[in-house]
Amino acid sequence: MTNTTSTTPLGADGAAPRRAGRREWTALGVLMLPLLLVSMDVSVLYFAAPAISADLHPSGTQQLWIFDVYGFVLAGMLMTMGSLGDRIGRRKLLLMGAAAFGAASLLAAYANSAETLIAARAILGIGGATLMPSTMALLRTMFTDPAQRAKAIGLWSGVMTAGIALGSVMSGILVEHFWWGSVFLVNLPAMVLLLVLGPVLLPESKNPEPGRFDWMSVPLSLAGVLPVIYGLKEIPSEGWHPQYVVSITVGLLFTALFVRRQRTSTSPLIPPALLKGHGFTPALVLNLVAAFAMLGSAIFTTQYLQSVLGKSPLAAALWSLLPSVFIGLAGPLTAALVQRGVNRGYVVAGGFVTMAAGFSTLTFIGTDSLWLVLVGAGVLACGMVAISSQLVDMAMSTAPVERAGTASSLLETSTEFGGALGMAVLGSIGTALYRHEMPSTAPAGARETLGDALFTAAHLPGRAGESLVATAREAFTTGFQGAAIAGAVVTALAAVGAAVTLRKAEPRENEQ
Repeated sequence: MTNTTSTTPLGADGAAPRRAGRREWTALGVLMLPLLLVSMDVSVLYFAAPAISADLHPSGTQQLWIFDVYGFVLAGMLMTMGSLGDRIGRRKLLLMGAAAFGAASLLAAYANSAETLIAARAILGIGGATLMPSTMALLRTMFTDPAQRAKAIGLWSGVMTAGIALGSVMSGILVEHFWWGSVFLVNLPAMVLLLVLGPVLLPESKNPEPGRFDWMSVPLSLAGVLPVIYGLKEIPSEGWHPQYVVSITVGLLFTALFVRRQRTSTSPLIPPALLKGHGFTPALVLNLVAAFAMLGSAIFTTQYLQSVLGKSPLAAALWSLLPSVFIGLAGPLTAALVQRGVNRGYVVAGGFVTMAAGFSTLTFIGTDSLWLVLVGAGVLACGMVAISSQLVDMAMSTAPVERAGTASSLLETSTEFGGALGMAVLGSIGTALYRHEMPSTAPAGARETLGDALFTAAHLPGRAGESLVATAREAFTTGFQGAAIAGAVVTALAAVGAAVTLRKAEPRENEQ
């Protein structure tokens, strides 16, 4: 009799899972391109903003929407699209999303008004929401061998993390040599390649018994996600104003209504049974914490490079790529540790310890600590990829194959919430310490943010301006250190939580 374990599932015929061959790995390469571009689009407008403002003359509100509407729509539509892919087919939804993403990229590149560009960015968000869960769900169906799937998911996590850093650099290079619309045109070749090769290389998969689609849950999910994400993203720069607190509160109320409907609907968008899967909910929570730490630290790193060290935006983006060099090693390395028998809970806990070490490094920075910041950021990113790859593998291994799209959309949504929460909480800590450190004799505007202080100092004569800049940079660095201490505490606690909750939560394939 053949001896099998819970981590080596049997197929319908009782045979061991089929190992992926050249076709599946080639398909993975094709899937990585749109995934990279979707993650790049989060930051691709960083350097294009001045050129867009000069060409389209958007109002202040329109400029904010040009930047933010992509992320808002992406976050709001993830759960809907994940569930929809399970019903109509993940490959079909992926190809539809690729077509929409490509068309919206073309529209954005040649937009002749701010309104057109905002609409194009919104469509890009919808397309991105179809691409992200579909790619993960297809990995779940293409790679049935646990070791191969772990390796594929490690690569997926590395590409996602690297794409955000690469987006700003690509934007700077393209805007410097071409016009601002070129930052969108780079999406077209990858989408065309996906549309051509996808039907040939990618298998179709869907839930054979999907049930009725719960249309009422769609607006409820949007009303729950969007106000919370909006409020959390505005708080770091604008503070805890009542309108943002109200926005978060309203979102949480709609989230409660959404959860209630999922529990009472005969065909819910998010089946409650999915959250009861072995280790699935702990994976969601820990994934949120990891995103909290990573994106919460990123807002300080980019400001530090530009406003404290005085790097140009493009130079800062290029320097920020350096820590990404080691990201590609983190996912495969952690997958190898798990395959060698190291308990997955301890591996994830080790990833959080690594992130805590990165934060601890950042607590020692001064106003001229380029390499220390880069080392800290690199260690943080490696920990993030190690955690993400293992949590995604655990959650996707636990989820039934017919719910793979829904499961991946929940993971992506937890990442969006965690990132927004990290920026709000760590950003607020840094801002509070900055304002505490700024002397009461400093100009009122300079006591709000480092950017305001640099603007004010530029209009002061001689040494007065230089003194204000030095004081503001010291205050920001103190705020950065305080946020790093908070991040180190959170990730250290998460390491303990991961070791406790995941130690006995090895994935049971499909739990069938």
